[in-house]
Amino acid sequence: MSLRPEHELHSRRKSLNIGVGILLGAFVLLVMVLTFTKITSTDFRIPASQANGVGEQQNTGGTD
Repeated sequence: MSLRPEHELHSRRKSLNIGVGILLGAFVLLVMVLTFTKITSTDFRIPASQANGVGEQQNTGGTD
């Protein structure tokens, strides 16, 4: 049982698929780096409304 040769359409689309895969990987890497940078910054605090009582209440200066 032999494999059929790759169709010409697949070989033309392969470079496009590789390019899209690289861009998707770069986007995921960018989001990971930005998240890591934000979390490891010295002034990062979880808002008290999301921390379920852990942490301090942050006043944003706005009115509720």
